[in-house]
Amino acid sequence: MNMMKNYRETDPEFVERVEHFAFDEVVNEPGQQLDEVTRHMAILATLLGCQGTDVFRRELPQALDVGVTPVMAKEIVYQAVDYLGMGRVLPFLDITNEVLTARGVALPLEGQATTTMEDRLENGAQAQADIFGTQMLEAWKAGHINRWLAANCCCEPQLTSHAKGNMNLGNDKDFLIWVTSQCLPYIGSPRSLNAVTCVNKAAEG
Repeated sequence: MNMMKNYRETDPEFVERVEHFAFDEVVNEPGQQLDEVTRHMAILATLLGCQGTDVFRRELPQALDVGVTPVMAKEIVYQAVDYLGMGRVLPFLDITNEVLTARGVALPLEGQATTTMEDRLENGAQAQADIFGTQMLEAWKAGHINRWLAANCCCEPQLTSHAKGNMNLGNDKDFLIWVTSQCLPYIGSPRSLNAVTCVNKAAEG
C-alpha cells in the first residue's frame, strides 16, 4: 500500500507485518468484509477520532480513488466538529482541502445543506426522534447544550446510543462489528473491544 511506502526502507519488518495485518488479514477476514467505499469512510472517521492527521493525509487519496466522493469526505470532516470540537477538526479540514485542491477539485463544493439556519433545530430534533425515539422531540428543551446538540449534530454522545440509533436506521449488529473490525488497525485493540462491547449492549437493549 502507498500509505507505508516511505517506511519500507527504514522499517521493513514493521511494514511487512503492519501491511499484512491492516491491508490483508483485516480486509479479507471471512464474514467481515465491507464494500470499499464504506470501509474507507469508516477509516477516515476513525482517523479523525484518534487525531491521526499523518495517516489521514495518506488515507484520503486512497479513499477518493476507490469511490469516496469529495462531498462524502467533506461531510465526514464537517460532522466530526460537533463530536471532537473545532480545535481537533480544523487540521483535517486543511488536509482535506489540500488533497482535493491537488487533485483538481474546485472549492467550495456545491452546497449540500438540507436544512436552513431557521429550521435546523426543528429538523435536528426530528432526526433525533427518528433515530433514538420520540422522547427526543422534547430533549432539546432540557437546556442550552441539549438545544445545541439538536440543532447541530442530532446525536447523543454515548457510543451505545449511537450503536442503537444505527440499528434503528437498519444497520445490524454484524455490520457495526464489521466496521469496528476494519478500524482496529487505526485505533488499536482496546478501543475496538470497547466499541464491540457497546454494539453488543445496544443489540441487547
